[in-house]
Amino acid sequence: MDGFVGRDRELALLNAMLGRVKRGGRAGRPGRALLMRGRRRVGKSRLVEEFVERAEVPHLFFTASAQPTVAADLALFVEAAAASTLPGAQVLSEQQPRTWDAALTLLVAALPTDRPSVVVLDEMPYLIASDPGFEGTLQKIFDRELSRRPVLLICVGSDLAMMEALNAYGRPFHQRATEMVIPPLSPADVRDMLDLSAADAFDAYLVSGGLPLILDEWPAGASVHQYLSEAVRDPTSALLVSGERAVAAEFPPQSQAGLVLRAIGSGERTFSLIARAAGDLPQASLSRALRLLIQKRAVEDTLPLSTRPSRETRYVVADPYLRFWLSFLGPHLAEIERGRGDLTLARIVTSWASWRGRAIEPVIREALRRLPGEQLPAETAVIGGYWTRTNDPEIDLVGADRGPVARRISFVGSIKWQENRPFDAHDLGRLLLHRSRLPGADETVPPVVVSRSGAAVEGARVLSPQDLLSAYRD
Repeated sequence: MDGFVGRDRELALLNAMLGRVKRGGRAGRPGRALLMRGRRRVGKSRLVEEFVERAEVPHLFFTASAQPTVAADLALFVEAAAASTLPGAQVLSEQQPRTWDAALTLLVAALPTDRPSVVVLDEMPYLIASDPGFEGTLQKIFDRELSRRPVLLICVGSDLAMMEALNAYGRPFHQRATEMVIPPLSPADVRDMLDLSAADAFDAYLVSGGLPLILDEWPAGASVHQYLSEAVRDPTSALLVSGERAVAAEFPPQSQAGLVLRAIGSGERTFSLIARAAGDLPQASLSRALRLLIQKRAVEDTLPLSTRPSRETRYVVADPYLRFWLSFLGPHLAEIERGRGDLTLARIVTSWASWRGRAIEPVIREALRRLPGEQLPAETAVIGGYWTRTNDPEIDLVGADRGPVARRISFVGSIKWQENRPFDAHDLGRLLLHRSRLPGADETVPPVVVSRSGAAVEGARVLSPQDLLSAYRD
């Protein structure tokens, strides 16, 4: 399969930046810097590799790792630089710099001056963790040297919070770099890669999260059940390994944040239920862990959307793939490793319909946010849901002019994602009843329905899986 389905936009942006380097800059400063971030295993490194191969310019690609000392990082950097296509690579191979200041100064000497080049520092958060002064050193070398050379510096990282903070006010690299976020492949990309129907593409997205490594091993045309029948029996499959590595890298099982993440992934969504599932954590400890998870973009906290303030916060795992992995795979890795993946598959099959009905909600809300304005009622600026402590009422979709406390509700909606179960008059009646109990909504607020199998009723705007996929095309 082509691992770059859906990456045309990102490649075009990278080419545009390299074009600016080629054209030069003001005051003799053609050099440019880019901070690229995205979730682990989303394909950032592969994207940059493809870019530099297509660009056909001299380049250095250095991938940092969690080395115990700065000296070990420097040795690996020199090794990568010596093997690079930079014209002065030999300069670094003959040296043994002991500081990043010295190593980056040697890098400058190795760069061409008469044509553009690319320098990639992959997994840069590891370098900052091992040497807190690295960030300031890079800023100094960039200002004094790299910005004066025709070079595109690309710094890549999976720690979303750290990479975002690098360009923040008060940090050494503030306003020196362009930021680029690499998302997973979209449901539309999944459909294209796997040759599935629109509805099945969304199901495949719930399992894969749009991660290229998982989609690469997914046979074209295979349903979720067909893929899982093979993947959960293979302890080395990307489906199993990707989640294990991503969670272990940032949230070890023994850490409080790791316990809380696993509790949320098991299905708990409220503060009190998460505390219980995480082993009756004290309130202060749970609050700290939740703040860390939200800061790292691993968890999202959401509030009901209406015209009335609410404190009924719910927490959800932000990444669709991790939602699936934490629910079905992570707790049962030992079972799979001893050859009983059949038990895991049976558990997934039994719980699939109910789990999918809940897991699809944030995915559909994101798709609706991408729809062109004419597809939804006017004044729809935010899309969320509404619930009370007792979930009576609970509304899947609420559109409003702002959130979480709206001035005006623009629509209410329901998600019906069962197979061969269209949205019917009973479902519409229930939605209208719940609308009457939503603060800020009345009979003039139109109903909107997202249905996997269509609708057998009039009186509501109905959107199909194909309609949702069109949002990513537009």
